[in-house]
Amino acid sequence: MNLTFTVQIKIQKPVNEVFDAIYNPNKISQYFISGGASGPLDAGKTINWKFNDHGNTVDVPVKVIKLIPNELIIFNWAASEGEYDAKTGQTPTSANYDNTVEMSFEAMNSNETLLKIKEGQWRSSEDGLRSSYQNCQGWTHMACCLKAYIEHGINLRKGSV
Repeated sequence: MNLTFTVQIKIQKPVNEVFDAIYNPNKISQYFISGGASGPLDAGKTINWKFNDHGNTVDVPVKVIKLIPNELIIFNWAASEGEYDAKTGQTPTSANYDNTVEMSFEAMNSNETLLKIKEGQWRSSEDGLRSSYQNCQGWTHMACCLKAYIEHGINLRKGSV
């Protein structure tokens, strides 16, 4: 059994604005990617996300598999296994396989969007379980940061990691 999770949040903005806040490298860098993104999440491209947290820079290649504007973004990125230490910034080790992240966007009405983020395929191990929990926490944090940013112009991530 491989480990998978889904988080979801309703955002009080039209679906095209929510989609663009994730797709657009200038916007996602305002609330989630602390060191910037090398480009938009276009299908067939590998985008580099940089995280400048805890005094070090972590480069994360994001391989975009599928993109349907205002509906779906699917990408692969390297899975990691183990424990993340927020005090030191120590990250889990590479697990030598990829996880798939699927972001779906559903217009609830003209000014409300349901965002779902699903990630999975960690191996069923103690370290895989720890990492899946930590990524679930990370995507929940990202979704809340997105909501605060797009609805109120607030960057919740600043100073929180």
